Amino acid sequence: MTYIQEYREGNKFSGIYLCKSKQILKTKAGKTYYSLILQDKTGVIDAKVWELNNGIEEFESLGFIMSEGMVTIFQGSRQVNVSRIRRAQEGEYDPAEYIPASKYDREEMYEELKGFVLSIEEPHLKQLAEKFFIQDTGFVQEFKTHSAAKSVHHGFVGGLLQHTLAVTKLCDFFAAQYPVIDRDLLVTAALFHDIGKIWEISEFPANEYTDEGQLLGHIFLGAELIGKEVALIPGFPKTLAGELRHCILAHHGELEYGSPKKPAMAEAMALSFADNLDAKMETMTEVYDKSEPTLQWLGFNRLLDSNIRQSSGYLKKRKGE
Repeated sequence: MTYIQEYREGNKFSGIYLCKSKQILKTKAGKTYYSLILQDKTGVIDAKVWELNNGIEEFESLGFIMSEGMVTIFQGSRQVNVSRIRRAQEGEYDPAEYIPASKYDREEMYEELKGFVLSIEEPHLKQLAEKFFIQDTGFVQEFKTHSAAKSVHHGFVGGLLQHTLAVTKLCDFFAAQYPVIDRDLLVTAALFHDIGKIWEISEFPANEYTDEGQLLGHIFLGAELIGKEVALIPGFPKTLAGELRHCILAHHGELEYGSPKKPAMAEAMALSFADNLDAKMETMTEVYDKSEPTLQWLGFNRLLDSNIRQSSGYLKKRKGE
């Protein structure tokens, strides 16, 4: 099969893909069309079915479909104009080919993350981190495979691990640069900052918000979990527990971004910067990955609130020059 990441403008699009979502919409002229997101393990691509004729069989979202069409460019990103669709039959596809996954080795990332856990010196924080990230094998397995988002950034198998490791590495760097930071507190907060996403977002292929996620959100879920777990560790300092929970509650940085509290400590501020930096850089990376390797300007991106451009040096790298 041809993977989504390999398609370029002008290519014929043909193959079996997972229909991640299906919307029935109308043009300004009142004509009905389908807006789809098609997915394989290399990513997703927007698709439009403008002509709902006999060549388009009935199908539903989260189903596998055989689709044909042409790859075009719309606002700097690839899009498929689909002309034919039929439901795929069992045996025609391997489901493992359709689950997007981190481009990095998950076991290697986990071993690196484990190194940060073992580097924590404060005994209560170390006991808390080891309980989850080393001793609880069931949690570790789920953590290594979970995504960090429904979409936006790190919305793939291993995304939560990849994001957590990146944020932890940035926080370790911040702690080395600024003596006002308590490294043990910051590294522990980085390890746990998005732990609530395990309950906020369902597993693949759905990767949708759960009822808990919709009602409570990962920030509250994470802070609540920390509150319960520190109570089980004998002698865990009450002040330290409050500081750790504050870092979790404030890691989105601003009230309008979903944080119940704004950062009140250097550690909470550093964590919010690291989280925001990795989220934005991964968002930029995913925008680049979906674009043509010949385009510099990619159009306005709502999430980054900017007109996005690939640098000339990066384009040379993509072309292998």
